[in-house]
Formats: sequence, C-alpha cells, structure tokens
Amino acid sequence: MEPQTLPHTSRRAPVWLYALGGFLLGVLTLWQMQSHSGRRAPGEVPNTEIAGVTGEKSGGITNIYAHNVRLDQGPNFRVYVQWLRGQLKPARAGVIPSLDDPESFYLNVTNGVMRANMGDLSNYLNAHSAGAPFSGIQMSGTGDQVKITGKLHKGITLPVELQGVLKVASNSRIQVQISKINVLKIPVKGLLGGFHVTLQDLLPSAQIPGVEVQDNSLYFDSNRLLPAPHIRGTLTSVTIANPDLEAVYGDVRKDEETVGQWRNFLRLNGGAVSFGKLTMRNADMLMIDISQDAWFDLDLAHYQQQLVNGYSRITPDDGLQIFMPDVSELQSKQIGKISIEWFKNRNVLPPASVVPRKP
Repeated sequence: MEPQTLPHTSRRAPVWLYALGGFLLGVLTLWQMQSHSGRRAPGEVPNTEIAGVTGEKSGGITNIYAHNVRLDQGPNFRVYVQWLRGQLKPARAGVIPSLDDPESFYLNVTNGVMRANMGDLSNYLNAHSAGAPFSGIQMSGTGDQVKITGKLHKGITLPVELQGVLKVASNSRIQVQISKINVLKIPVKGLLGGFHVTLQDLLPSAQIPGVEVQDNSLYFDSNRLLPAPHIRGTLTSVTIANPDLEAVYGDVRKDEETVGQWRNFLRLNGGAVSFGKLTMRNADMLMIDISQDAWFDLDLAHYQQQLVNGYSRITPDDGLQIFMPDVSELQSKQIGKISIEWFKNRNVLPPASVVPRKP
C-alpha cells in the first residue's frame, strides 16, 4: 500500500527556506531605502543646494521659494516677486492647495521683496470702485511720499489731489497718512468752507474691499485688497521705487545676495500640492524659466499651457523639474494623441510630437 500524498495546500516549506526569504527581503528593502535617499547623477546639483535654501521636507508644510517671478493675479494685476521665502498654506482646513484654484491657498511670506506697478494698483482700484464718488484714481510718488489724484463727484465733478506719507501699520497693513487735500488745486482750507471734502467722501469705508478710512489715514489690507492667491506676512517696509510700490517682508539682505545671479525659478518643497489631474505628496517641484528675460512670467490661469510648451524630467532624488517658457512665448503646440490601435501594432510609428521621426 503506497503512502498517501498530502494535498498541495498543506505542504510546508523547510524552515531554512523561510529564513533565506526573510534575509533576501531585508537586503532588498535596505538597498531600496539607500538608493532612494542617496542616489544622484554625477555632477547633479542636489535640491537642497538650490539657491542656498534648505530642502527640508517638513510633513504637511509646503515651503515655497521664488526668484524674479512675475505672478499674474487676475487679468489686470501682476506682482513682481524679486525674492520670496515662505510657505504655501491651504486656505481652508482639509484642502490640498491646487495651482488650478488660487483661492485654495495663500502665500505666507517669511522673507521677501515684492513689487506692484503703481499703474496696475490704480487700475485695480478703479475697476473695484464702480459707483464710488472718487474715480479716475492715479497713484504716484517717490520714497515714502505718495500722491493720489482723481475726480470727486459731489454735485459737480471736482479734481482732487491727496498727498501723504507711506507707513507700515499694524497687522501688516499699508498706511497712507494724508497730510494735504487739494480741490481745484487749492488747499481745502483755502476754499473758506465752500466745499466740505473729507476722506470719507472720497473713499467710503467698505466701498472697496481691503481699503479702510480712519481719521486722516487710508489703510490698505493686501490680504483682502489684491486678487488671489493672497499674500500674508510681516511687512518690514513699504516704499515707492518708481514706477513700483515695493514691499519688504522680514530680513532679505542675505537672501538677495545669495540668489542675485541665479536663474528665475519657483520651487515647492514638502507637503502636498495639486495641479491638473495630479497630486504630489511630499512635494519636490522646481519650475525654471528657460528664457533670458528679467522676469519669469508665471500665469496661474494659463500655467498648463506653459507646461505643455516646456519640458520636464524626474530628478535622481525623485523630484520634478519643469522648464517653462514665459506666457508671452507660448506657441500653439499640437500634441499627438496615442490611440489604442497604436498599442496593437508595433509597426505604426507614434506621432512626431511624441518621438521625432528619423529622416
């Protein structure tokens, strides 16, 4: 009588085989950890050395660094970021910041120098003050001296000129302390009471979101006044360097010296960021300006077109580097689609836009 053969499901492998499998699994895991943490191509600049900033990947916080980036905020306003170091923070709890939705995040600036064109500021105020008694606003000045002109509609139309001093107020607001109001190029006091003009007549509180009138001062809250993405941080100084209004956050002197000769770029590091159909966790993304222009023109409303017209690569540290043209350099690029028929026939060449055909 032959011995019965046990079913396959009840056979047990020798103990030494389990031990060998565990040993090999441990070696493989260790190799993968080391290769992901330390691999780098010869001559490759590690991300931690970009612009002299640290590359810490700090859990849920997304660090942001930018140099010479012109950030388009809506159709009529631009912010010129000479240098920025800070965080990209979600606007609401539980929301992943998305480059497709500027309202989903805000920029918390630790150190930075940013400029806004005085003409853009004037146009933005005019566009958001429809129906206000003060229209045709024009801003100019130099240093801490500012001049605001416009037309007051109070029964009749009167030309008005405000002169004041720029200051940094509490809660990082910009204060314009008015020292003189001229109507018809005559000081108000010289009109012998013929016209009673106050700041409240010109810019009533709540008429323009982010603009507040208190006594003889105008207060501008950039977090509410400017379009998204909103900018927060501790203002150090604000001055007029024609034709721009320059806002300084923190202490940026050392940073400016470090990045002065670097290419224009924007870098996101750590946390989670969404763009298009992708979500990058433990983010490590570097957008680089491939032009020789003074500013990297980044338009969040059209950044996908900039991606399509540029090119990207995965770095040895598993990051993403994107080389992008300015918005003004965008061309109509036709992206060939890959059909299921192409997968079924290896003799059919892919579209030329995917792999250029050999001559």
